[in-house]
Amino acid sequence: MDSSESYSPSAPRPAGRTVTMKTFLSLIVVFVITQLLGTVLFGLYLHMKLDKMGEEISLREDFVFLKKLQKCRKPQDADASLLDCTKILNIFRELQAQTSPIKEEVSRALTGDKKPSATIHLAGLRGSRKVLQWKEAVYAPSMDDEFSYQDGKLTINKGGRYYIYSQVAFCAKQEQHLPKQMPPFSVYMYLNLPSESDRLLLKGVGTHGNSDDLCDLQSIYLGRVVELQKGHVIFVNVTDSSRVNYDHGNTYFGMFELS
Repeated sequence: MDSSESYSPSAPRPAGRTVTMKTFLSLIVVFVITQLLGTVLFGLYLHMKLDKMGEEISLREDFVFLKKLQKCRKPQDADASLLDCTKILNIFRELQAQTSPIKEEVSRALTGDKKPSATIHLAGLRGSRKVLQWKEAVYAPSMDDEFSYQDGKLTINKGGRYYIYSQVAFCAKQEQHLPKQMPPFSVYMYLNLPSESDRLLLKGVGTHGNSDDLCDLQSIYLGRVVELQKGHVIFVNVTDSSRVNYDHGNTYFGMFELS
């Protein structure tokens, strides 16, 4: 062997084998990812299926309970004698007691009515005293336990925040025999407190009539929001009750509780 013969390196790997290896590895990665996705999707499907089965089982249990309840409410059925009807009826009563408050809340939410508010509206009753007298008005809320009325004074039996109001119609023109220097017709709304002097809440002053009418009918309206406690008394006072007009809808007094 000739020592001068040059050394030849080993031949390079064929390019086709490298491409095949890369393709094989890519297929393996795709297969693994596909398996993972398939496992996740199958898990979600199985979870949804189990939930649906649970709902169906729950509905079936409810249906079976209703069937038992129906049989217990008909003692003449032969199957009812095999059931513990006392226990089933007690369960039904407990469910009714639990759902009744919910139904009331839903009904109030739909109607927008949270709870009944204290309301009263009274019409003027002819009298001769400065403290005006009242009667139940037509087409108005009747007197309930939240108020009590006596001798022109309205007593509050339920503390809260109220809007109180009154309108008094009167003849603005004075009688001819009355002196001209008399003060104008005035309306006052008072809060009567136990062991205290009356507190003025509202005041309205009318004007003298200038027309040729015998009465020259005018009106004074009073109204405000006030915080009232149980036992507080409200009444309306006027300077001259003989000038008050008691025709329907002209003179009234009332209040309603604010939510």
